[in-house]
Amino acid sequence: MIAAGAMVAVFSPTNTPAAGQTPAASTQSRTLPRTPDGKPNLSGIWQVMNTASWDIQDHAAQKGVPAGQGVVEGNEIPYQPSAAAKKKENFANRITADPLTKCYLPGVPRITYLPFPFQILQTPTAIEIFYEYTHAVRQVYVDGSRHPPGHIDWWMGDSRGRWEGDTLAVDLVDFNDETWFDRAGNFHSDALHLIERYTLTDPDHIDYDVTIEDPKVFMRPWKMRMPLYRYTENNFQLLEYECNTFDDEALR
Repeated sequence: MIAAGAMVAVFSPTNTPAAGQTPAASTQSRTLPRTPDGKPNLSGIWQVMNTASWDIQDHAAQKGVPAGQGVVEGNEIPYQPSAAAKKKENFANRITADPLTKCYLPGVPRITYLPFPFQILQTPTAIEIFYEYTHAVRQVYVDGSRHPPGHIDWWMGDSRGRWEGDTLAVDLVDFNDETWFDRAGNFHSDALHLIERYTLTDPDHIDYDVTIEDPKVFMRPWKMRMPLYRYTENNFQLLEYECNTFDDEALR
């Protein structure tokens, strides 16, 4: 099952907090699983427990859509007027217009909050993320390299990470404009710029937030935030979800 409980910190009388730290914060920092180079170890299989893939804002239940609380800070997306009209059009045509109905890659950040698990494999120079959905893969470089020059249209963007203390910050650019944020028609352009932050809060939970910037679509940057839950079952593994094969079977 997915771990959902809070970790119980264990205190030792020999452990003295560093200056400026509370005992709880100091103990939490020490008890996080870490890699040999001292970074928080994000490796494992994770999944969200929300309905953001259907709609990132508050929404009531509809046929085929569970009710859910939004993950957008303030529950407001600052669309430019022309983009707000496009979003309304997308929503009206969502049954056929959602890129996922065509088995396209979901893009980032949507692939993070699809109702499918994903696996993180962490090394000192790169962090690989393997998704159950259509076997998508991301490589987050943490070797100090920069984005390639010029603009490249990629479904999943180009990911370059850095550690800010115990938080992995990932800068993403070079997207195409073919993906949505959710089934409700929230969208972006090829000018999308993301900053993801992954913060391990205890061994089984990651605090995930992403800042969205797109000057062609939004009036200002905005943010989404949600927890990620680690799968703790023995021998749990990613399985297969090949979207296109279902269409092939329907044609036989």
